[in-house]
Amino acid sequence: MISKRYPTASLIISTYNWPEALECCLKSILRQSRLPNEVIIADDGSTTETRLLIERFQPLFPVPLLHVWQPDEGFQLARIRNKAIARAQHDYVIQIDSDLILHKRFVEDHLKLSRPGSFATGSRVILSASYSQRLLTLKKGKASLFRWSSLNKNNGLRIPLLTRLYKKHRADDIFYLRGCNMAFWRKDLIAVNGYNEEIQGWGREDNEIAARLINLGIVKMVVKHSAIVYHIYHKEKERNSVLLNNELLQRSISQKLIIAPVGLQNHLQST
Repeated sequence: MISKRYPTASLIISTYNWPEALECCLKSILRQSRLPNEVIIADDGSTTETRLLIERFQPLFPVPLLHVWQPDEGFQLARIRNKAIARAQHDYVIQIDSDLILHKRFVEDHLKLSRPGSFATGSRVILSASYSQRLLTLKKGKASLFRWSSLNKNNGLRIPLLTRLYKKHRADDIFYLRGCNMAFWRKDLIAVNGYNEEIQGWGREDNEIAARLINLGIVKMVVKHSAIVYHIYHKEKERNSVLLNNELLQRSISQKLIIAPVGLQNHLQST
């Protein structure tokens, strides 16, 4: 039997002024059963403390650890992700947030599940506030199976056989996804002009890009019980922007838009 040939991969981590969580995330990447070909930190305006942390970790990484930064001009996640995608050098883009601790087979699972003509969305285990604080204090890059305090513990069960059963689950539901755990072919991101930078402030940038990918004919693949992430607890961000962002999302759905009006192409030209 011929084993699957994995694509080359860029792992993109979005972050903003939480170096304690980023340190735990980076340590979990160093534990991976299969490393990505590069790691890119998409930094939406963090201060010097985050830069110094990244510089400390760069000599420890056996693959390039890159820092893509932009000035703090409010919540500009779509723009910083586009800048990181423009910088990426590899075929498959795995996207996470810095408040995650990765299961040791997270990258391997995403690469194993990658299929042309599809993008993947995974789930997460939400850790309790007390356990999260313990992990941050100890600077741990591993979340224990036996210390969960969560309402969604089942998401942490790695059962690849069940993963196959979920692949087509709610495939057309663009609200059934987690932007903190997604993966795309870079060429598909380029085809839709990446994230829509009209979307600013919290929310809907991930649903909107999913809508345009589906409009292009790219299939959404649900990943459960594989590619597991553990979410470090934090208070929810302000959601004042979600009404306007909902309007932009609904425009993309109703008009069956494929190309982001303001997106990735601006940054590809400057790299």
